[in-house]
Amino acid sequence: MKALHFVGSSLDDIRDFPMEVRRAAGFELHAVQAGLMPSDFKPMLAVGPGAYKIRLHVLGEWRVIYVARFDDAVYVLHAFQKKTQKTREEDIELAARRYRQIGA
Repeated sequence: MKALHFVGSSLDDIRDFPMEVRRAAGFELHAVQAGLMPSDFKPMLAVGPGAYKIRLHVLGEWRVIYVARFDDAVYVLHAFQKKTQKTREEDIELAARRYRQIGA
């Protein structure tokens, strides 16, 4: 099982999610740690190679952007509530900046 590393404020952001959303995010991230794919995901090519977003549909729309292409760990880059149809450019840029921080 891969380790789980949170980049920047991503852990605090997930902690701010409602309990049901945190539980769903934890379940999906645990699957990723075990080498599986989340139940609802989408590649995030704008963030970087191997980056994906987990789509959570609990009490609204929530997203967790991560990268799991490394042998040792899964890196959670960003977590947020989605309030518009399209993912905001600010959220994509923040995840891409954190992607570069991990040396990807």
